[in-house]
Amino acid sequence: AFKGISDAQFGGAIDTTARMTLQGTVNKTGFLMLLAIAGAAFTWNLFMQAHDPSAPAPFMLLGVFGGFILAMVTIFKQTWAPFTSPVYSLLEGLFLGGVSALLETRYPGIAIQAVGLTFGVLLVMLMVYSSGLIKVTKRFYIGVAAATGGIAGFYLVQMVLGMFGIRLLAINNSSPLSIGISLFIVVIAALNLVLDFDFIERGVNAGAPKYMEWYGAFGLMVTMVWLYLEILRLLSKVRSRN
Repeated sequence: AFKGISDAQFGGAIDTTARMTLQGTVNKTGFLMLLAIAGAAFTWNLFMQAHDPSAPAPFMLLGVFGGFILAMVTIFKQTWAPFTSPVYSLLEGLFLGGVSALLETRYPGIAIQAVGLTFGVLLVMLMVYSSGLIKVTKRFYIGVAAATGGIAGFYLVQMVLGMFGIRLLAINNSSPLSIGISLFIVVIAALNLVLDFDFIERGVNAGAPKYMEWYGAFGLMVTMVWLYLEILRLLSKVRSRN
């Protein structure tokens, strides 16, 4: 989730040709998605040819840590988004392709299912937002942001416990409780898309600078990456019960 833009923050401050537009943001989002797909195709093919998890592992690690660092840089230096967001997308693609290939060998067809569901959720949430069924009020924003922060903290605790060999089996197996938790996280990730749409709309209406098109597209990519990984996790839990 990103800090909102006030309607008067940028209005009239810059030339109209240098302002953020909806079409420009859509185009840049599509470009970032293509970069992520290219990165994913590389590690996917690397694994499928070698049939060895160690083959894409270095690139997956580069994707995870490099992507995280660039995400933090972009969030704090929004003016750098035209340069950092394409590299971020490419790096995240390296990680997503490797993870998808690993799970594909265990659960054939899971990758295309996850991709289809991710874009399906994106389209549904876009229609819901466009229709006005969900309005981004201050209460809604705080609720989604708080839930997102709680999930981030939850994953951080899991990571720390994992360093000491402690694994929370009740939420990492294929039990109904674990599946329910994953489903809840998918819902929160989907609601973050609404915040992204609202952010972009506010930026366009406020006459934000052109570089905010990249930042808006970057925000959508961050959420899409998270949503895809959570859907992939949910599907793997469901498939493991069969």
